[in-house]
Amino acid sequence: MIFFFLTSGLFLGWSLGANDASNVFGSAVGSKMISFRKAAIIASIFVILGAVLQGAGAANTLGKLGAVNAIGGSFTLALAAALVIYVMTKFSLPVSTTQAIVGAIIGWNFFTGNATDPGTLSKIVGTWISGPVLGGIFGILLFMLISWIKKISKVHLIKFESYIRTGLIITGAFGAFSLGANNIANVMGVFVPAFNLQPLDLGLFSLSSAQQLFLLGGLAIATGIITYSKKVMETIGSNIVELSSEAAMVVVLAQSLVLFIFSSSALSGFFVRHGLPAIPMVPVSSSQVIVGAVLGIGIYKGIRNINFRLLGQIAAGWIFTPVVSGLIAFLMLFFIKNIFNIDVGHKADISSTGVATQAVLPDAATSELMKLILICIVSAGIMAGAYFLLLERKKRRELKASEEKFWKNMK
Repeated sequence: MIFFFLTSGLFLGWSLGANDASNVFGSAVGSKMISFRKAAIIASIFVILGAVLQGAGAANTLGKLGAVNAIGGSFTLALAAALVIYVMTKFSLPVSTTQAIVGAIIGWNFFTGNATDPGTLSKIVGTWISGPVLGGIFGILLFMLISWIKKISKVHLIKFESYIRTGLIITGAFGAFSLGANNIANVMGVFVPAFNLQPLDLGLFSLSSAQQLFLLGGLAIATGIITYSKKVMETIGSNIVELSSEAAMVVVLAQSLVLFIFSSSALSGFFVRHGLPAIPMVPVSSSQVIVGAVLGIGIYKGIRNINFRLLGQIAAGWIFTPVVSGLIAFLMLFFIKNIFNIDVGHKADISSTGVATQAVLPDAATSELMKLILICIVSAGIMAGAYFLLLERKKRRELKASEEKFWKNMK
């Protein structure tokens, strides 16, 4: 029964993949430099790696905002956020999963009588402003740098385009890794206090309880990228402002850098050691950052190139998302508690560390079932990847044979 409650988190992960995660390659696909299929596969692989290897950084911040202490509450909040994201995605509008889950957590705080920590909330909301601003600044500076390198290097246009395409793949993979590390907290953060799984030993390495949840969430994100992200990629990539090939790479790199800054505990520690303020480890909206970067380039290239109507619709979505998500979460909590008699949480007993104690401790059978599920899913993914590589290899051989036949007939 406990795995049924995870379905809303998986739905939220799928929604994130369909919307936010598409942004790491949206500009590349929109500018026709990379095919959607290739972008989706690269993004899926690296978003999973980022989620598993470095996904715990922002989860603690969401826990301080509101430590959901019942699995029924975790299920309800993830479902409320996922429904809002799904509806906005249906209208092809890039919205913030961070804002959706934050709004849902605040709705849970109101319903259960828990206080919303103003310091944590201010850190998160601050990134809603600093994220797109940094994206715009990085976008302008990087675009100027790439334009300068192109001018002084005097590289042939065809060779330059080849370099840009390679750069798009590398920066997109980096961006997908940072996205998985930063935004997996939005998908599985509310479930972490409700699970205490046994470590999953895979021989060369082992996965902690949280990492097992992050792996499951990363797989859901990858599914969303592959199955439903094309519309938003096209919105981000070309509808706000037309992008050249170098501008497309700049947008991806600017977004990747901003997500990395707010995901790297090592970088934050480096700042502290040198007497600088610590960088907050908070989930950042990739949609906001990518729009900021695109807007920065649009301003640099000329204000007349910007689609302000679409930009206004996106900005309205940023305001609409957390408010509606909070209201829906509050109503759903009331419905689930009173109609189905499911525990959705209570006023938390805060420990000396400032974090609520765990509410649910699944037994060894739950851990074994999770192990079996993850092994089956990963094995299926590996087989699917191998099948795709074989198909690609076959297509290349057929294309080469067709070209050879064409030139032979020309002689």
